[in-house]
Amino acid sequence: MLKFKADLRTLFFMSVAAALLVYQWTLPTLNPLLILASCFMAISITSIAHNHNHLGMWESPLLNRFTDYALTLLYGYPTFAWIPTHNTNHHVHNNNDQDYTATFKVGLGNNLLTLIYYPAYSGRVQQRAVFNFMKSLWKKDRQTFIHNMFQVLFLVALYVVAFTLSWKKALLLIFLPHQIGLNTVLVFNYIQHVHVATGTKYNHSRNFVGSVMNGFLFNNGYHTVHHIHPRKHWSLAREAHAQIADEIDPSLSENNFAWFMFRTYILSMFMTRYRTVQMPKVTTAKESVMPSAPMLDRVSVSL
Repeated sequence: MLKFKADLRTLFFMSVAAALLVYQWTLPTLNPLLILASCFMAISITSIAHNHNHLGMWESPLLNRFTDYALTLLYGYPTFAWIPTHNTNHHVHNNNDQDYTATFKVGLGNNLLTLIYYPAYSGRVQQRAVFNFMKSLWKKDRQTFIHNMFQVLFLVALYVVAFTLSWKKALLLIFLPHQIGLNTVLVFNYIQHVHVATGTKYNHSRNFVGSVMNGFLFNNGYHTVHHIHPRKHWSLAREAHAQIADEIDPSLSENNFAWFMFRTYILSMFMTRYRTVQMPKVTTAKESVMPSAPMLDRVSVSL
């Protein structure tokens, strides 16, 4: 019933993340290496939640709804929150003035301070968008409102039960991985859009094309093609990126994520040549303004 067999890998990652939590909870003492593994898995879960949000894994709406609940518990935030902040805002406005997550709203530079501050700013703005979205659903679509509220209640219940049983395990095995995942996905959004050519057809996103990172993040490094085809399955992103790679400015394709982060946010403090520079809106004569992304996503599947 999976739409793509590649999502067997998605289910495996979800199972590993859940198993790590259950296994560690049964241990008499906490294991730092296993906690670290849970934090790494939490980052993968953010990509899974993002992908499932755009294109549900299952042919069955009921199984997609069940997966919404499972991912809410693994991700640490209700999955419906992607709809008002990501699907219907970021993918439409893509780092312009109306984008809640626009990178320039924390400063026109790109340095360690803006990188650190961005998750706090972006998260706060998105909270307001989610609240307004739920207010609108209460008036217009009570059934979807209830479905979404159950995601919230399930997550709250997880925390209440976990902290009641063991505050230390809840803090290190649930809260810590959740926060690392939630903040990491905001950091990724920042580095994928900061100083790019907003509004252009191909240079509106930075891509990280290394195979190791994309294996871990389910091809979310191929960001340009994702904005052009938001409902394309993650397993097809590499081939789709290859078809347009020649159209993308070479400076927006990074092979080594770690080297990009080190030179951009550490070395750049001492050597100006490693600082990124804001690209103009149109970098080549053949580029045209990028149209709004299709509004077809998991909004209809989640209802």
